[in-house]
Amino acid sequence: MSIHDRYRLSVVINAKGTYTPLGVYRSPDGVAAAVAQALPEFFVMDELGDRASEAIAQVTGAQAGAVVHCTAAGITLAVAATMTGGDPQRISALPDTTDLHNRVVLPASHVVDYGHTNVQGIRLSGARVDLAGTEDKCTITDLEAELDGPDIACLMLVSSRLTKGEPIDLVAAVRAAHRRGVPAIIDAAAQFPRIADLLATGADLVLVSGQKYLGSPTAGIVAGSWPLVQSVRAQEKGIGRVMKPTKEAIVGVLAALEEWQAFDRVKWEADELAKVDAFVTAAGRIPDVTAEVVPDPAGLQVSRVLLKVPDAKRLATELEAGTPPIYVMTDRVDDNELMLELVPLSPDETATILAHLWTALT
Repeated sequence: MSIHDRYRLSVVINAKGTYTPLGVYRSPDGVAAAVAQALPEFFVMDELGDRASEAIAQVTGAQAGAVVHCTAAGITLAVAATMTGGDPQRISALPDTTDLHNRVVLPASHVVDYGHTNVQGIRLSGARVDLAGTEDKCTITDLEAELDGPDIACLMLVSSRLTKGEPIDLVAAVRAAHRRGVPAIIDAAAQFPRIADLLATGADLVLVSGQKYLGSPTAGIVAGSWPLVQSVRAQEKGIGRVMKPTKEAIVGVLAALEEWQAFDRVKWEADELAKVDAFVTAAGRIPDVTAEVVPDPAGLQVSRVLLKVPDAKRLATELEAGTPPIYVMTDRVDDNELMLELVPLSPDETATILAHLWTALT
């Protein structure tokens, strides 16, 4: 009996990407097996955390790493670390930030809603948020104006297709913070394949999801400088207690990192692009449909399918109401466009999507 049958759950086709309300991603068999081995065992959790730090450093090139409950938790704990360092009294006092540098500079165009906003994630630490620039544009000058204010704890930047306006030069932004002695954090939840490039910006910490593309259980990965990573881990004696990783999450991250190192990423990228190309060719044969290959705007090595259709909102609704339900990206429906991500999908699933498109549009 399948897990869906056992608990009377819907079988869905997720062409929406690494989307948390749909379970995010599929874990490889090796990761699932490692998690199953971990569940009935005991561990010294600090020791397990040390092994994870070593593995994250080896894969990413960072000085150290940590596993936290999720990337949203990573935002809160990374900000907390910049305010408290490793001081036990400061850690135990949070979210009271009296007498601490407690202001976080965030570009207004980098306010992102992940189901809750990253602004709220920052504020959970007790920090205040100072927005730089506007939703449509934040220049380095705008950032510098906010960074010159008093009590700045850190600069928070976001690398995501969900940011708005003109892209910010991350290297220049990090340098602007460092000229003022301010640490810089990059929230890059779905950008794990780019983590080495993001660390190369000079950022003190980069935050990514363990399950998005890496395929671990629910987990956030923090990579960066040794002192700040240790301060993130120290938050488990404070507000981080409610955001701690489980034994199976850490073991799952370790196994996922091993699989990531072992497989041929060049071939993977080529295979995924071929899958998208084939889908675009097939979808383009449907009357009144225009299909295109669209690269990830943040530079992730993933291409997606863009469909231009007569009534995108109606089509998305019909796809979700079908059997099986098919979920696609709908943030561009007002322009009669739908986006599909095919990375975790099997040939049977992509064929099912095409069949449903033909049915709905002809």
